[in-house]
Amino acid sequence: MADTVPTPVEDLTPEAARAEHQLLAPEIAAANEAYHSDSAPIMDDATFDAKFRRLTALESAFPELKGTEALSDKVGARPSGKFAKIRHRVPMLSLNNAFADEDIADFVTRVRTFLGRKDDQPIAFTAEPKIDGLSLSLRYEKGELISAATRGDGEEGEDVTANARTISEIPHRLKGKDVPEIAEVRGEIYLGHADFAAINQRQRERQEREFANPRNAAAGSLRQLDVSITASRPLRFFAYAWGEMPVLPAPTQFGVVEAFARWGFRTNPLMARCDSVEALLAHYRSIEAQRATLGYDIDGVVYKVDDLALQARLGFVARAPRWAIAHKFPAELATTVLEAIDIQVGRTGALSPVARLKPVTVGGVVVTNATLHNEDYIRGFDSKGLPIRDGSDIRIGDTVTVKRAGDVIPRVEAVDLTKRPADAQPYVFPTTCPVCGSDAVREHNPRSGKEDAVRRCTGGLICEAQAVERLKHFVSRDALDIDGLGDKQIEFFHADPDLPVKEPADIFTLAQRDAANLKKLKDKEGFGATSTKKLFEAIDDRREPPLNRFIFGLGIRHIGETNARLLARHYGSFESLQTACLAAESPESEERAALDAIDGVGPTVVEALLQFFAEEHNQQMLARLLREVEPQPLEAVASSSPVAGQIVVFTGALERMTRDEAKAMAERLGAKVAGSVSSKTDLLVAGPGAGSKLKDAAKHGVKVIDEAGWFELVGG
Repeated sequence: MADTVPTPVEDLTPEAARAEHQLLAPEIAAANEAYHSDSAPIMDDATFDAKFRRLTALESAFPELKGTEALSDKVGARPSGKFAKIRHRVPMLSLNNAFADEDIADFVTRVRTFLGRKDDQPIAFTAEPKIDGLSLSLRYEKGELISAATRGDGEEGEDVTANARTISEIPHRLKGKDVPEIAEVRGEIYLGHADFAAINQRQRERQEREFANPRNAAAGSLRQLDVSITASRPLRFFAYAWGEMPVLPAPTQFGVVEAFARWGFRTNPLMARCDSVEALLAHYRSIEAQRATLGYDIDGVVYKVDDLALQARLGFVARAPRWAIAHKFPAELATTVLEAIDIQVGRTGALSPVARLKPVTVGGVVVTNATLHNEDYIRGFDSKGLPIRDGSDIRIGDTVTVKRAGDVIPRVEAVDLTKRPADAQPYVFPTTCPVCGSDAVREHNPRSGKEDAVRRCTGGLICEAQAVERLKHFVSRDALDIDGLGDKQIEFFHADPDLPVKEPADIFTLAQRDAANLKKLKDKEGFGATSTKKLFEAIDDRREPPLNRFIFGLGIRHIGETNARLLARHYGSFESLQTACLAAESPESEERAALDAIDGVGPTVVEALLQFFAEEHNQQMLARLLREVEPQPLEAVASSSPVAGQIVVFTGALERMTRDEAKAMAERLGAKVAGSVSSKTDLLVAGPGAGSKLKDAAKHGVKVIDEAGWFELVGG
């Protein structure tokens, strides 16, 4: 497939950037949650990385898009709630990804530039396999294992100490004279290929669900409430990083990992020191060549600056260190036959085509389904109408190449026209919803001026597929988060003739209706007196949800968590939001102007809001729901530094820090760094040689301080 080339960020208008940002953010948030919390990826690594880079580029070019809870600053996902929580003394951050040799050359150049190193001043790097497993942090005090925690959201993870103690490759006590008083050793939990196959064989014998890949099996094995299950699984552990460790055993990355081996940990024998881009790439190819024979899954090679003092200087950018990068392997391919094309209807009404394939093994996983993206992709065109796959369409009966992009989600990549059956017919994409029979249309995209690539059902809540998915969304973790009311329970109640749940308000009348029914919920399979009582209590606990969660839970198109929070803070109450949106139907109204003026809310979001509130059946649904719940306003945001929330510009020569270091410091303190001065700029930090930006600051009345003033302002 030829990749669609997006408009360069520098060519976007603020309005277009805002609209694109509002589309990307919810996609990335959902993918993050699925990967880190559920161990069930919904997006391949390559696609996620491309979308994340685009989001970061948008927020860098348009700082006003970056809210206080920006996705680009997040790592992983919130702990699941099954386990007690452990707060990491040192955050467990993620790595930026690279897929091309040129990206690695750029990475090394960025490191040199940031540090002010010349070409003849060598910088050593380490290179080691990137284990495809589950990150774990082990805390030792006086050599004794005290606790073990998963990554979680990077700040807080799940307490899996009891489970970790059952893993033979995790020492209960460290050995050696140089073990510090406090040592947080971090690494990766994983399963070997042979052990993974044996586990799935046992699952088949017990007629239980098999694991899709070793990573999912490792994550599921570690996060067991029954420790005996973890103990029965041959989990392994590689140590390669650390958290809190006041006294380090060596001044280099390589030296510290060597110390881990002395202390009793297993470390990867393929870790090596390299002193050039060429050496890094040579080691990458050496590891790639050994990939199939290692006996465990890796998905790339990680490069890190070896000198720990240089790592400290380089610091971090939001969610990732400047001194490290993950060089991912290309996705693996396989050839099979496309036996059918099914249409799935999602929560927003999107009709998604899925290829049903003759089973084929791709990268150690048996693949039977693959995404076909949308109807244009099936026809052989991208979103701009340009030919892809040499312009060939996809037909039932075709021999196709399947690609597991990022080694996770498979997709149909190419068609072998020489093997196409003589009677194969072009696929006709449905124009009616296969679930409810409503019209399925392609909306007009205000960004591109063209039709959306996705066809959507217009049935809304009358469509069974959308109703069930919208209800699942309403009770999901980031919405109302009703304990004990998950996907299976929603499906049960939606189909139950005695206690049907067809819309959100029905959830809050369950107890009342159950009391009036002859057939009691406690007597139904899967329930009981205790679980029914707990469910009704959990529902009652959510009758006063935070306003942002309530707005997000309604499933309004284009309203993700970020936009929901923006609207909640701006309007303060749901009544105010609803009144404003009803009054904003006229483009000339004051309410419409006020809605358009909300920083971060673009025309796409405005249109979605107006369409939602204009629908009579939505108004009726809300009236019933608001009789049962009372959304609560959000608490005020507290600033954590003198420059938190301000837009800062640096200009001229800085003497105590490089420009990159200055930007990094400002962002750590909660400021947004812009490249030019405007009326929205709060502060200009000017060094010697400052030019036109000083004039711009005077023109807009922007406060100007020098470098010394900056350090005084932020406390040194």
